[in-house]
Amino acid sequence: MKPVTLLLAQSAPKLLDKQRNIRTISEQADKARRRNIDLLIFPELHLTGYTMRDEVYNLAEPVPGPSTRKVEKIAREHSVHIVYGMPEEGKAKGVVHNTSVLIGPKGIIGKYRKVYLPTHTVFEERRYYKPGHDAPVFDTALGRIGLTICYDLYFPELTRLLALAGAELIICISASPSLRRRFFEGFCLSRAMENAIYLAYVNRVGLEEGLQFWGGSRVVAPNGSILVQCKYDDEAFETCKIDLDEVRRSRPFIPTIKDVDPVLFDMLQAKSREA
Repeated sequence: MKPVTLLLAQSAPKLLDKQRNIRTISEQADKARRRNIDLLIFPELHLTGYTMRDEVYNLAEPVPGPSTRKVEKIAREHSVHIVYGMPEEGKAKGVVHNTSVLIGPKGIIGKYRKVYLPTHTVFEERRYYKPGHDAPVFDTALGRIGLTICYDLYFPELTRLLALAGAELIICISASPSLRRRFFEGFCLSRAMENAIYLAYVNRVGLEEGLQFWGGSRVVAPNGSILVQCKYDDEAFETCKIDLDEVRRSRPFIPTIKDVDPVLFDMLQAKSREA
């Protein structure tokens, strides 16, 4: 398998301005073609900004929908893959999901609905979003890709499930404010090493409704090496080349997937019901 070149698009989305935020995707895709980039990754809720509050019900769209069609056109014109976050309108009226969408040159490949919705301190996601209940892994021309979103990284069982399903690259898009920086820097290393996979973490930047987002986007290799890291607090667009065959080569030396005890998953399920 040929190496894959990623673009970590550490953007500062403009709140409530879909047109502006899609234009950022288009501008980066145009540059990507000249730099032989295969996959562009934008942050959580890049389409709209994070702190929409009740406006989320007016801004949410179905997938596929108007905005995904625009991004599909961009991906097709520039022969790239794109991951970005958006509020997804569910089938029932008033139901919205915090969703990561994966689009390739031939159209939508898949989507992931955020499972773990933080609702504590400054976070109130469960007030607006309905959690997802699936952990899909997508076969693409680039390799097998799993998707997660921000707070999901706090829960190692989700990343482990994606790794067991064959993910070679797990992409976590994020809107993490500065008070959580220390947590995510640790989790990125742990989730990659404990599963011997590549992890690409793309966090947003900027000040929005009193929240300062810290950036620090990075790619971590199966052995825990940080291959690239964006600067803190400012917009940055960094590239990183990865060799997904390294996952297969790493597994004999980091055999955590082979050594998983499925009985513990049953115990985890039972204990979580008691909690």
